[in-house]
Formats: sequence, C-alpha cells, structure tokens
Amino acid sequence: MKTVSIVVPCFNESEVIDTTMDELLSVTKGIANYKFELIFVNDGSSDDTEAKLLAHSKLHDNVRTVSFSRNFGHQQAVSAGLDVSTGDAVVLIDADLQDPPKVIEDMIVKWEQGFDVVYGTRASRDGESWFKLVTAKTFYRLLNYLSEVEIPLDTGDFRLMDRQVVDHLIAMPEKSRFIRGMVSWIGFNQTAIEYERSPRFAGESKYPLTKMIKFGLDGILSFSVKPLKLSVLMGFACSGIAMLMLLYSVYVRIMTDHWESGWTSLFVAVLFMGGVQLISIGIVGEYIARIYNESKDRPLYIIKQQRETDAEETSPTAE
Repeated sequence: MKTVSIVVPCFNESEVIDTTMDELLSVTKGIANYKFELIFVNDGSSDDTEAKLLAHSKLHDNVRTVSFSRNFGHQQAVSAGLDVSTGDAVVLIDADLQDPPKVIEDMIVKWEQGFDVVYGTRASRDGESWFKLVTAKTFYRLLNYLSEVEIPLDTGDFRLMDRQVVDHLIAMPEKSRFIRGMVSWIGFNQTAIEYERSPRFAGESKYPLTKMIKFGLDGILSFSVKPLKLSVLMGFACSGIAMLMLLYSVYVRIMTDHWESGWTSLFVAVLFMGGVQLISIGIVGEYIARIYNESKDRPLYIIKQQRETDAEETSPTAE
C-alpha cells in the first residue's frame, strides 16, 4: 500500500488548527487504498498551536508534530516537513484551509496517471483584497518574465510531489528558498488542477506586505540574473543620455548665444545618475547578501521537539 505524506506548516494557527486537523483526517479516511501520514510543522508559534498539535499526535497514530526552536519562516517549515516525510508522494498544504483538502484526492488520481508533480492553480481568490489580488497577479507575471525557468502562474505551494521529486528538492541546499520555483526547476512530468480558493477560515494572514516583498525578492533573485543585466543596461542608457547632453551643450555653446547652463538641468542630471547608481548598487548588494548567507552555512532550521507516529518524543535535534 502506498503512503502519502501531507506536510502542513503552522504559525500561530490556534484558531483554525482543530478544524484543519478534522478536515484532513476526514478527507484522508475517505481515500481508499492509501496510507497517510500527517506532518504538522510548528514554526515557533507563540500561541497554543504546539500544545494542540501534540494533543492530536497523541490521539492519532498517523499524526506527527515537528516544533522549531523559534520562527524560521514558512519555506523553512515546508522544508522540514519534506525532510522528515516518508511517503511515496508528499502533499504541501497550508493550515488556513484556503486550499481545500478535498482536492488532494484529485491530485492523487493525477499522480497515479503518471504525473510527478500536480500543483494547484487558483481559478479565483475569494476573500482577498484588490491590492493583494493585483500585486499577486503582477508578481507572478513579472517573475515569469525575469526567471530563466517557467513558473506556473497563480500557483502557491499547494501541490503533490512524487518521492523522486522530493528527494531532489531536499538535496538542494540554498538558504533563500522559493519552493514553487525550485520544483519548477527540477522538472519531471508536471500538471495543474484548478480550484476555487476559499477565504481564510480564521485568524489573520501570516504574510504582511513586508514579508510579501521579501518573499518576492527571494523568488526573483533566486531564479534570475536579469536584474543584474538590467543595471548594466541602465548604465549604458545613462551614458548615452550623458553623451547626448554633452553634444547638445557643445552645439549650444558654438552655434548660439544662449550657452549658459541652468542649474535645473544639472540638478536633474545629478539626481538621475545618482538614483541609477543606487539602484544598481542595491541590486548587486541583494545578490551579495545571498552569497553571504550561503557562505555561513547555517542550518535551515532547528528542531526543538519532534513527536513521531509511535507517540515517542525524540530528543531535540538540529537539522
């Protein structure tokens, strides 16, 4: 009998975690001929999410709980779940129930048809603000334009992956992780399933604007060097504009009587050149910062506590 692991990253999900657990247990019990393990990764929650997860893991033999020593981030929590998973396939799903667990059965059907990755594509995003909708749509299209790897539009981390894909993903060591892009880079036979995304069941989004921007930068800078090329092009463009201004100045000085230079044009030119230089330095700095983070070679996360399916707690470990 094949085993399917379901990885659920959690951060301050006390209001929804009981419902999420019930939904996943109900859906998996309704899928015959498969064994399921549910892996909940507590990403340093400050509420009682961890206590509730540990209580559920004592009640259900197929529920595992992994707790971080602090909040390391969503992508690190997903990575930890992948690292400890044992299934022939692994499903990634968030705890907020915006991605419906019932779609998992359809993903398994596609997997059995020979697809190695089955990702969910959002046909609609109910309950989200116009700002979130516009920025998300813009980000995915900008990312695809800049990226050297085609990343499916309007998709999140909600997906099923075959074990061989998971093993390759685990072997990728980078610290600034963008899971959906990494899965696209790996390749294999991939397909999509459309679904209606629901409003968040309870609680609040764990991705405020600042985290969204950082996540977007990770996605762009991890899969594209075009920003560096863009800074070079801006440099050439500025040089071209400066050359034209020089020729114009020479023309005005020789051919006309109005050769006095105005402070306005000089002021604008200095600001323009300074802005381009700062942007270019900033782009280079972002890449250098990622090189620095990789060079430190720190672990992606540290596990404080892990409760296995046999209800035995392991000693604290670092991954």
